[in-house]
Amino acid sequence: MSDTPRMQDAGAAQPVLSLAGTVMHTPERGIIEIYEDALVEVGADGRILAVVDAADAERAPRAAAAAAAGRLVTLRAGQVLLPGLVDLHVHAPQWPQLGKALNLPLEQWLAQATFPLEARYADLGFAARAYESLVESLLANGTTTALYFGSLHLEATKLLAELCHSRGQRALIGKVVMDDPALCPDFYRDAAPEVAIAETEAFIDHVEALSGRGGRVRPVVTPRFIPACTDAALKGLGELAARRGVHIQSHVSESDWEHDFVLARTGRTDTRALEAFGLLGRHTVLAHGNFICDDDMEALAGCGAGIAHCPLSNAYFSNAVFPLAHALEKGVNVGLGTDISGGPDASLFSVARHTVAASRLLNDGVDARLPAATRGRMNAAVDIAEAFWLATAGGGIALDLPVGVIAPGYAFDAIVVDTTHPDSDLTIWPDLDEPQDIFQRILYSATRVNVRRVWVDGRLVADKDAGLDWD
Repeated sequence: MSDTPRMQDAGAAQPVLSLAGTVMHTPERGIIEIYEDALVEVGADGRILAVVDAADAERAPRAAAAAAAGRLVTLRAGQVLLPGLVDLHVHAPQWPQLGKALNLPLEQWLAQATFPLEARYADLGFAARAYESLVESLLANGTTTALYFGSLHLEATKLLAELCHSRGQRALIGKVVMDDPALCPDFYRDAAPEVAIAETEAFIDHVEALSGRGGRVRPVVTPRFIPACTDAALKGLGELAARRGVHIQSHVSESDWEHDFVLARTGRTDTRALEAFGLLGRHTVLAHGNFICDDDMEALAGCGAGIAHCPLSNAYFSNAVFPLAHALEKGVNVGLGTDISGGPDASLFSVARHTVAASRLLNDGVDARLPAATRGRMNAAVDIAEAFWLATAGGGIALDLPVGVIAPGYAFDAIVVDTTHPDSDLTIWPDLDEPQDIFQRILYSATRVNVRRVWVDGRLVADKDAGLDWD
């Protein structure tokens, strides 16, 4: 836990929301900051103005003024304010197949299950039903920011953007591009690279008209992955992203199959091939990366691109464990992704736990026939505080957005976790648990039911306790 509070006023603007209670976050890798009975003040623009520590003489009069103005929210005993969770990899159209067909290898899973499902999003009624359920579920799980792959359908992906905008979720969304007839089925592919590029730009126009340039909902250039795209599409998308100044997302070196396919096709690693197409930069986020080498990591770190680490789906499709600790030491920006539906869990709390487990398996090794000293990869393990940093601040860094930290200047994207909910396995023992113990218990045991309130940009977007007297 941090010894020195970093809580300070960010300026003279007047707060429109004040929240009193225990605050827990991980502003830096390996650093836990816990403030009991702090006061968080939020401005009209949704940014945090100040976080006032309980020991500050200004704490009581500022809380009293907020209460008198009717803008004070006071957490109940056992409730904790955490940063909102940042999911760097969600396949939105795959939500209806969560937990299905995970026995198949990646290429078969795509061909037999995923592409037929995604093709259904030509039906806007189906798309609306699926996307409404997905956005509601992610908010209920505490995901305040999501980086979404849509389908290849322009209208359905516009609908996803509109839903995120209306529900208040921070979302970065891309119309998927997949135009190569060699790998993409006839029933589900872009008609031509020119069509895919034009529709991607039309989607950018739509989102920027909807939310404003740099708004809460943002467009993302989204080649599915190199095997699904022609060189013409990849080159054109790189040029489009540079011209419009938008984010980019794709997959990189996910499995033996994908990694080897790209090497054979381009003569380069997946990372370096994306770089050659103009698709690697500060606002690029690439999913998985299990097979990236040190040279790839240097390319990623050098331009500030990020990796979406997806430990759950990696267990099913990737044939390897992502070298997370090594990538972080090499300076690569990394956050976490559920990879719905390759990952069969919508909760980033769960993903954080699996991040720890995967790192320890890589560190210690898994084949008991080998000597212990040679079984694993040394210094590969991360702890739960590091995993939570990845799920919050690390995701914000990868996206180059001021989210994931409860501190002045950051967006007030936050969640209330209730450690006393009767339908939860999360149990606190007051005579045994110090604040840092409670932090760990939350991360290891919290589920959707514990997430009671969710704010994005200072706007309350989910309230499971509506109607109760909180103040």
